Parts: sequence; C-alpha cells; structure tokens
Amino acid sequence: MAIHQCKKNRYMYILRIVLAGTLLALGSDASISQQADRHAVDMTVVKPETVGFSSARIERLHALMQQAVDQKQIAGIVTILARHGKVVDYRTYGQRDMASASPMTKDVIFRDFSMTKPVTGVAMMILYEQGKWLPSDPISKYIPEFAHLKVYKGEDAGGKMILVDPDHAPTMRELMTHTAGFTYGVFGNTPVDAMYREANVLRSKNLQEAIDKLAKIPLLYQPGKGWTYSVSMDIEGYIVEKLSGQSLPEFMQQHIFAPLGMKDAGFYVPAEKRKRFATLYRTGPQGELLADSTGGGLSGDYVEQPTEPSGGGGMVSTAEDYYRFAQMLADRGELNGTRILAPSTVQLMSSNHVPASLLTGEFGIGLQVMRPGFGYGYNCAVVFDPAEANLPEGKGTFFWDGAAGTWFWIDPTNDVVFIGMIQRMLGPASPNLEYLSRAVVYQALVDPAK
Repeated sequence: MAIHQCKKNRYMYILRIVLAGTLLALGSDASISQQADRHAVDMTVVKPETVGFSSARIERLHALMQQAVDQKQIAGIVTILARHGKVVDYRTYGQRDMASASPMTKDVIFRDFSMTKPVTGVAMMILYEQGKWLPSDPISKYIPEFAHLKVYKGEDAGGKMILVDPDHAPTMRELMTHTAGFTYGVFGNTPVDAMYREANVLRSKNLQEAIDKLAKIPLLYQPGKGWTYSVSMDIEGYIVEKLSGQSLPEFMQQHIFAPLGMKDAGFYVPAEKRKRFATLYRTGPQGELLADSTGGGLSGDYVEQPTEPSGGGGMVSTAEDYYRFAQMLADRGELNGTRILAPSTVQLMSSNHVPASLLTGEFGIGLQVMRPGFGYGYNCAVVFDPAEANLPEGKGTFFWDGAAGTWFWIDPTNDVVFIGMIQRMLGPASPNLEYLSRAVVYQALVDPAK
C-alpha cells in the first residue's frame, strides 16, 4: 500500500511539472503573440471600454474640438487617441480649407513646425546608438567652427558688447536640452537676438552657411546656466548630415519615415499631394482666421526639397504619420517588427536632463514653462513629477508642439498616445487645445488598470 502511494505521489509530481511546463510555454507563446500584436499598427478604432476609457466621457473630447471649429477658432482638426497600442478615437473636424469649404480628412498633410524636433532627436539617438557621439562631448568636436564661441555678458558704458570665454565648451547634452546658450532670434529682444535677425540665420542658403553665421555670434549666456528655446535642433540637423554623410531629409526617410510607414512625412509636399495640404491660418485684426500665405514667417511654401532643411521645424506629415512615430516611442523604440531605437535609448531621450536650478518657472516658451516636475529631455519636454507640475498625465510623459498648433504626448505610465493636428499660428487668441485636451482625455480614462 505504501509503495503504491509512493508511486502515485511520484506520478502526481511529474504531472504537475509537465502541466507547469505546458502552461509556461503557453503563457510564453501568448506573451510573444501579445508583444507582436502590440508592435503592429492597426488604425481600426476599438471600443474605448476595452482599454479603460469611457465612450460617454470621450464625447467631451469631441465636444471640445467641435466647439473650437464651430466658434471659428480653428478651421479643422484631426485627433488620434490610443492606449496599449489600440486606437480608441480617430476623428476629423471642420475644414482643410475654409475658402473652398474642403472638408478635413484623415489624409490631410500638416506643417509640423517644432514637432520636427523630437524626430530630429530620434535621428540623433540613432547615431548615438552607432557610437557616433556622446552627451558629454563638446559640440565643437563635430562642428570645429564652434571652437572659439564667446559668451555675451552685457554691454559697457558705450553700449559695446562685453564678450567673455565660456566657462566650459558647450556640450551635446546642452545642445539637445536648449541649455547651450543659443537662441532663435525671433522670440527675444537681446543684442544677441538682434545679431541672429541681422544674419538671417534661419534663411541661409544651406546648413553650412547657417553654421558659419552662428560661429560669429556669441552665446546668450554661459552654457548650462539658462534655458532658451533655440536653433539647437537645426544645429543637430547639420550634425546628422556630417555624421551620416546624408542630407537630413534623406537620413530621416531611410531610417525613420520608410521603416515606420510614414508615407507622407517629409520636408516638402510634392505636386501630386498638394490638394491634401492644409491651409495655414493666422489671427486677423478682429480675431478672425485669415489664410497665411507666408508660412507663418517660419518657412516657405514646401514646393520642393529645401536647401536648408530645418531639424527644428521643417517637417510635414499627416496625423497618422506622426502617430506611427509616437507609437514607436511609446512601444520603446519598435513598431511593426522594426526596431528604430533600443528601450534604454528611448528612456535616455525621454528623461529630464535640465538641472533643478533651471526648473524655477523663469524659463520656457509659450505654454511650456520649465518648473518643478516639468523639465526637458533630448528634444522633448518631460513631466517627471505630474503632481508637482500640476498636470493630470502619468509620470514620465514626454511631448512637444508646433507653431501652427499641432501637439502630441506619450504617457508611458498610462500607456496613452495622443496626436492633435491643426493649422493656426499660435498667439494670445489661440484656444489652449493642447492642455484642454489633456483634461478631457484623462477624465475619460476611468479604468486605468485595464
């Protein structure tokens, strides 16, 4: 009897091991399958409740966007909301062009303006992964023209600029965080900004000419001692070209756009796509929307490949194009089985690199103010403490926006991606859709554990 019981126990032990192994294998297969599904882009809209959103509450997002159109604050809008890689809302509102009453459609092409910056950041991180540069490197290692930059330190009694040597050579980390000392020339009124305007840095024949101009203009402040929105990402575009041997548009097409299926992304809109190009608007004297044929004063008409491609603001794309880019970052560097970056590189890019001494509320641009809990990574803003920053999104959310009102964010804690595309030059009269959309999106996330 004891021998029989012993054999029975041994049999049950072996059976448990076999069952455990089978379940482990099944679980592993399921995990692999789920991971594969996760990296596949499917623009089919799923029921919001399947990923924790309330369909009824998402109607508040629709109402907010429709109100902006009905009140003629915005001509047209495209929004995409996704969670866990599943699109839960994808809508168009209003018109692509008001004069012709052309409706807004999902394939409309937008000027991304400064939403180009995170894409340039990814281009830089691709080269970082190839061992081409380090954050601690001086910029002059890759741009020898910057080896003798001076720093502006006020003016003497006669109104002449006082120039001093930098305390240290500005670094690549400082370049990618807007803390190197460069500026734009269009937002400030300092003597340094005036030099940018006089040199017409943003209207150079090519990137080399822009670099040559910048080499003769002093830094606005000592590297690492301030935060100023700047031409830093245009400088990065030049570095991409030098390190890769390709033009910036060619590099992005080969390493980002084509692999991610961003079929309309680029730096110009070819003739066969012009009918899908959104009209750009600005605010008229009575607060009305007026078509802006100047490109907002920031860019040309996008009819051909630019000779000075702007890594800081030259891209165009559809909402879906940019969603593919953002979802790749949300999925830690991979999309559709194609890996663009390693997870650790995405983490490095999307972590705050601005010292606490600069997160005081004194620095920023537009709606984005560097403050406790809110900093800047490599080419993107980072919310590293949402409560401190007084924002509803999850820890580690990173994002940016564009001069014509486009915006996006990636929330790794809640696994949310949002894209908003409009074409109205930002100004005091512009509706704050970027942050209002955050409020209505997160109030609709009623089951975040799902």
